[in-house]
Amino acid sequence: MKVTVVGAGNVGATCADVIAQKDFVHEVVLLDIKEGTAEGKSLDIWQTAAINLYDTRTVGSTNDYSKTANSDVVVITSGLPRKPGMSRDDLIATNAGIVRSVTENIIKHSPNTIIIVVSNPLDVMTYCAFLTAKIDPSKVFGMAGILDTARYRAFLAEALDTSPKDIQAVLMGGHGDTMVPLPRYTTVAGIPVTELISKEKLDAIVERTKKGGGELVNLMGTSAWYAPGAAAAQMVEAVIKDQKRIFPCCAWLQGEYGLKNIYLGVPVKLGKNGIEEILELKLNDDEMKLLQSSAKSVKEVMNVLDNMQQPAVK
Repeated sequence: MKVTVVGAGNVGATCADVIAQKDFVHEVVLLDIKEGTAEGKSLDIWQTAAINLYDTRTVGSTNDYSKTANSDVVVITSGLPRKPGMSRDDLIATNAGIVRSVTENIIKHSPNTIIIVVSNPLDVMTYCAFLTAKIDPSKVFGMAGILDTARYRAFLAEALDTSPKDIQAVLMGGHGDTMVPLPRYTTVAGIPVTELISKEKLDAIVERTKKGGGELVNLMGTSAWYAPGAAAAQMVEAVIKDQKRIFPCCAWLQGEYGLKNIYLGVPVKLGKNGIEEILELKLNDDEMKLLQSSAKSVKEVMNVLDNMQQPAVK
């Protein structure tokens, strides 16, 4: 089994490192446009194999996509962070160009691959990769919900003074302030979280989760990478091992939840074929309103991309 990670920045390198150390693939290719970066980081990761006792080989490449040929899964982390003075539309235009180029090169060498998008703005970049790849949408999806629920579960574990291992949660919607955490579907060792914490504390945790990425940017001056990289690696593992894991992922909806022609975070079953099933939860009226509001926000961003250079999917 072979996995490629495009983008050897903090998130991409962390993702490659986690995949390698879990030892479930033969080879991880790390690719970047910056000369020597991917080669150096992949060599550094490989040199931990004798220490951490795994066999996965890591190979670096500066923009040579031939080395990615026949990848079973490709993770796209490429893209620029939003800079001062840069509008949302500028960011979309810049990163869409990058994601489109990466996707074209990946599909050229690995036409049967499964693509996991991590680049931001997440929902619209997943849509961009889907339009470019021209493959079944079950094989093109985005990483957001796993990261967001991980933050949610971490905050809950702190508040409850319990292990995050025992906390299960579902989160839906777009990746950002409009995400929709679902306390009604949150449990601790099977116990509804609402029985263990006050509504006020739970509401505060939900709000902190929505702004989780911004909190880290304010602390470090840059985006997070350990949790995003590990989240993407967990998705790769579910696909490669055909685990049939139930994860919240950015998926292409065709009528589910009353939404159509939109990439949005929903619970799915991940296996060797990518998204093998989209699960439709029975949302109450308030939850559905929040999801529809999030979908409206995401659709507006997708429309920006459509109006730039590509016809919308009808």
